[in-house]
Amino acid sequence: MGASNAGRTAALILLMALRLLLDSADPHAWAEWLPTGLFRGVTTNPTLLRRAAQPCRLDHLAALSAQALDLGAQELHLQAWGADLLACGRDLAQLAPGRIWVKLPITQAGAAAARALIAEGWPVTFTACYEPAQVLLASALGADYIAPYLGRIGDLGRDGHAELRQMQRIVASLGPAAPHRQPLRLLVASLRSPDDLARLAAEGLNTFTISPEIAAALFAVEPTLAAAAQFERDALGA
Repeated sequence: MGASNAGRTAALILLMALRLLLDSADPHAWAEWLPTGLFRGVTTNPTLLRRAAQPCRLDHLAALSAQALDLGAQELHLQAWGADLLACGRDLAQLAPGRIWVKLPITQAGAAAARALIAEGWPVTFTACYEPAQVLLASALGADYIAPYLGRIGDLGRDGHAELRQMQRIVASLGPAAPHRQPLRLLVASLRSPDDLARLAAEGLNTFTISPEIAAALFAVEPTLAAAAQFERDALGA
């Protein structure tokens, strides 16, 4: 295999690699899970900040971002808010250039802000995706990620797994929005159980943001825990 082919293969493997992000604004959860090495980073939004009793203010997000980066986060996805999404997005991106992805809703206002941010070189994640066609908008604008809400799609009486598979086929068919850019990634959000994660991974989806509760559930497999306990008893001759 030539050097150029080897390089392309390595890039493809990197592109396909599993990415997990922790969906939480709780610094205690970050301190528990980021050092494990399982998570590439953190996703937050004003709702998660409120639930974690964290103020949704730029100065406070600056302090929180520093904490997450110190704990090893490579990416922080912070959601812009307010009447001027572009100005807020710029302020967020500048907290840690190259490490912060500005989250914007996939609305007309969000798309306008995203276009300007992407043109300036700031990375963007679209959020609140409920329809496969919205993936086309994110790809056309050159976003890095779009976050479909699996569980909430199911709450609407639709087959969320089927729609996520359709979104993934759209992503695969489109490729990068521009030369030298990585293709759009589906950042699957609103997972309700480890089974959601396993089922979608089996279909080729590879980027997920999961709650600390689901992270804990991945390790709470009773037969595995029982086997581990038996190993310890046997090691002691009990």
